[in-house]
Amino acid sequence: MTSLKSKTTQTMKPATAAKKLGILLSATPAEFQEGVVSRSELNALQATPPAWLADLRRNGPHPKQVVAAKLGVSISGLIRAGITEPLTTAEIDALKAENPAWLERERSIQAEVRKEALKLKQR
Repeated sequence: MTSLKSKTTQTMKPATAAKKLGILLSATPAEFQEGVVSRSELNALQATPPAWLADLRRNGPHPKQVVAAKLGVSISGLIRAGITEPLTTAEIDALKAENPAWLERERSIQAEVRKEALKLKQR
């Protein structure tokens, strides 16, 4: 005889949900930080983001993986450049406009890494 298990709701910690949403946890509303997020709630946030989430995605502050992607560098490249704090979209745009030597260097390193990865994938 098989037992029927009731289906449990899959939940995650706010930090995990924030990472999946590509946002900085400390910039989210308190009710998001203090609770748990179910898989269906996460899907709803992704499908129809509330104003606070849309604003965070648009203006930041952004976590390091988002900053690195927007600048076209690696997270290690950010650290080598001394950027360890989250940046806003305006700060990222200012860096792009300024285009400091470290940013050019890290972008070229990232381009080489991508070329190598593509060569290895093609083999």
